[in-house]
Amino acid sequence: MFNPLYLIRVVSCLFLMEIILSETSAKNYNDENILLMDITQISETLDTNEDPPVKRVVIRLFPEVAPKHVSQIKTLSNEGFYNEVIFHRVIEGFMAQTGDPTGTGMGGSDLTDIRAEFSNKPFVRGALGMARSQHPDSANSQFFICFDEASFLNGKYTVFGEVIEGMEYVDNIMRGEPPDYPDKIVSLKSSIDN
Repeated sequence: MFNPLYLIRVVSCLFLMEIILSETSAKNYNDENILLMDITQISETLDTNEDPPVKRVVIRLFPEVAPKHVSQIKTLSNEGFYNEVIFHRVIEGFMAQTGDPTGTGMGGSDLTDIRAEFSNKPFVRGALGMARSQHPDSANSQFFICFDEASFLNGKYTVFGEVIEGMEYVDNIMRGEPPDYPDKIVSLKSSIDN
């Protein structure tokens, strides 16, 4: 015998599925200034021999603020430079730094260093800044993501982007200089290639 309540439940479920699917496709970024960064989450594993889960962090770049830095990051990302690179310097309440293929904090890419592009863009939670030596025009491939506001960096380091999704995964990056079991970037790529 036909039950009208069953039909109502089926239609309701289909409607909810449509809403969920439309929300998911709304997050399908198609913008040359959006980067998708997949990172490991070592803290979620019980055994160091176990493969850690991988989570996605979405980054919006600021080409209008730091065009040379954005260009360098895009070039290196497109080459796969950041893939498998660890977070080698992670300081509680401050930031997580990566971008050195040697994992020592002393390495970089073969590209030319970039002149500073200081701006009024503040270092807030989720801001991405370029790491450099004491010379302001020495940024190359290393960058950091701020866990919290870091206004003492304003006007001294170049802000070139911000995390717009997945900051909770950045918060979980293992701490240390370097961490005993460092998290890493599995891949960093443009959203238009995804």
